[in-house]
Amino acid sequence: MIPSSHYIGLTGYGHDTLPRAGVLLANLGTPDAPTPKAVREYLGEFLADPRVIEYPRWLWWPILHGVILRVRPRRSAHAYASIWTDAGSPLRVHSEALRDALAKALAARLPGPVSVRLAMRYGQPAIAPTIAQMQRDGVRRLLVLPLYPQYSAASTGSVLDAVAAGMQALRWPPEIRTINDYHAHPAYLDALAESVQRHWSRHGRAQMLLMSFHGLPQRYVVAGDPYYCHCQATARGLRERLGLAERHARVTFQSRVGRERWLQPATDATLRALPSQGVSRVDVICPGFAADCLETLEEIALRGKADFLASGGESFHYIPALNAEAAHVAALADLASAHLAGWPEASAAYDLQSQVALQADARERAAHDGNR
Repeated sequence: MIPSSHYIGLTGYGHDTLPRAGVLLANLGTPDAPTPKAVREYLGEFLADPRVIEYPRWLWWPILHGVILRVRPRRSAHAYASIWTDAGSPLRVHSEALRDALAKALAARLPGPVSVRLAMRYGQPAIAPTIAQMQRDGVRRLLVLPLYPQYSAASTGSVLDAVAAGMQALRWPPEIRTINDYHAHPAYLDALAESVQRHWSRHGRAQMLLMSFHGLPQRYVVAGDPYYCHCQATARGLRERLGLAERHARVTFQSRVGRERWLQPATDATLRALPSQGVSRVDVICPGFAADCLETLEEIALRGKADFLASGGESFHYIPALNAEAAHVAALADLASAHLAGWPEASAAYDLQSQVALQADARERAAHDGNR
């Protein structure tokens, strides 16, 4: 008979490992550097995802590799360079800060051990190896929290695909729960409203609040994607909290690419048109982005501002994403705690000292078996 201590070396798992719950935060991802080479690698992975580009591969592959990946990386690298920081990509920096803050918040709320890790759908750290490492660390129950408030198959759906693929590679996958969206979660809407009100207290209130969400091809919505409805529900909840009429807080959609019809109205076209409609001062918020990134900092705060001012606007303010703000952390902690309910680590009856004692006993038994 092989002693249990030998099994630890063979399997990478020991019976003396303290079982724990885990929360996997998943965001879109970022190139490793603002260079054409790094951007090409990132875009190659991102645009190859059939959830993102729903074209037949035989049609899309020549376009992607023959045209897009030859032209777009250099242009995108310039855009990334305009927002890059000494600490690296803003999306990664803000996402890591959010991870650390959420880990502290959950540690203060829950009686049992909970590991909080961050993974990216594209780029590094990748989802599959992150899940594998969490399993090696003793995570037996895993909550997946994509940092996309509004569900879309192209974002949250793709994360769930990657999680499923990562689980397939494990001999002993953890129990799993997933959060599909939190577009109407009260604490999330409260956090958005608080950020707008804080901005108003510092800079005054503009004539128009533009709520810009990432765009999506219209045919995705026609096919059954709930994204458009989720965006409208988020906007409605934010307007109600701020006491704004719809004419003073519009919904628009950004980041359109290609020639097919995307969700309307477009953010860039709206910003260029507002001055001619009598709007000289505008505030823009992007409620679909949990952390600031290329789409918020370069597309909106830089290019969007330039478009508005060049069209005759006088004052443009971008209201930052929630990032690691206390209200955002609290909202995600509420969300995660609710979905962790029923697991031992979230139970008031959980006794950490007893669990530690059980693991110590398991170690002693393994050592004893190994010395026979």
